[in-house]
Amino acid sequence: MTKNILTTLICLTTFQIANGQTTIAFADSIRKLYNIPEIGYAVVTSDEILELNVIGVKKINTLLSADKNDKFRIGSNTKAITGFIAAQLVKANKINWDTKFFDLFPELKDKSNHAYHHLTLLNLLTFRTKLFPYSYTYREPKQDQFYGNEEQQRYQFTTWFFQQKPIKSKDSINFSNLSYIAAGQMLEKASGKSYKELVSDLGHQLGIDFGFGNPNSSDTLQPWGHNKDLIAEPLGDNYKLNWLLPAGNINVNLPDYAKFIQVQLKGLSGQSELLTKDEFSFLHFGLTEFAVGWFWQTDDHHLTYSYNIGNPGTFLSKVFVYKDLDRAFILFANSQTANTDTGLNIIFDELKRKYGK
Repeated sequence: MTKNILTTLICLTTFQIANGQTTIAFADSIRKLYNIPEIGYAVVTSDEILELNVIGVKKINTLLSADKNDKFRIGSNTKAITGFIAAQLVKANKINWDTKFFDLFPELKDKSNHAYHHLTLLNLLTFRTKLFPYSYTYREPKQDQFYGNEEQQRYQFTTWFFQQKPIKSKDSINFSNLSYIAAGQMLEKASGKSYKELVSDLGHQLGIDFGFGNPNSSDTLQPWGHNKDLIAEPLGDNYKLNWLLPAGNINVNLPDYAKFIQVQLKGLSGQSELLTKDEFSFLHFGLTEFAVGWFWQTDDHHLTYSYNIGNPGTFLSKVFVYKDLDRAFILFANSQTANTDTGLNIIFDELKRKYGK
């Protein structure tokens, strides 16, 4: 489609919105234009959902229509959930931000690289480490190097990556999913519960049904993820993403995730009993660039916002929290292509134009 046609389409749909129609017509036109199977988007305040829609199909080339209860794998947006659980455990005196990893796992210290001996829970949750930037695309280690259930494999994986050489970087922040795997194990050790149990407990507390892994692995009528070539991901769990569980393997539907984001908005304005305003602010803005599970920056209008982007290979999720506007923008898709990213950005810009005041 030519640039002129795209411009005409956007202008026409924007005109329709201005004349009383919801953003759904615009969003669906972008979804079709950029060949995105399914999109979910929401705009929320601390106590209201201004708009929430899920459109498209759960699997490409099928008639499985989208539904508001559809679950999306949220990738690195899992990190904010892990950080929130950590803050609750710190508040409950189960663990401290300055607790060192090897204080909880002394049996691993001698066999680990000494460059990691000082790492604390806060270091790990804020990427202040020299761990290499592991992701699900990394070739090593192999699945057959480990054995047992998911928790046992993550423990062996942690044993392995703490033996590797630190990266040579002068930067204070080095983004690595490995940090969150180790932090997750600290939370398990401190609480006496598995990571999945901790997430489930949080879900019960907030009225949210968190899941794990591919949404369609337990229900084929849930969304299927699609890779960069728009090929539907086969059924079954990805063992590497299971290793990365505390860093990026939660799934959740849009209405439930909106509840979690509303908790953040309430907390940032001092309206939550779960954590204090200062504790929420620490999670979102406590350190430069990346705090605990959240990136943050200030836009051209001098508005400070926190955000994160989840891209686990076959889904894409984006969330932007504007604390001073009492607004948050959430975008989900069941594909991870360059076109998906572009399409979600266009929808985000339109939602900001409409609601970002």
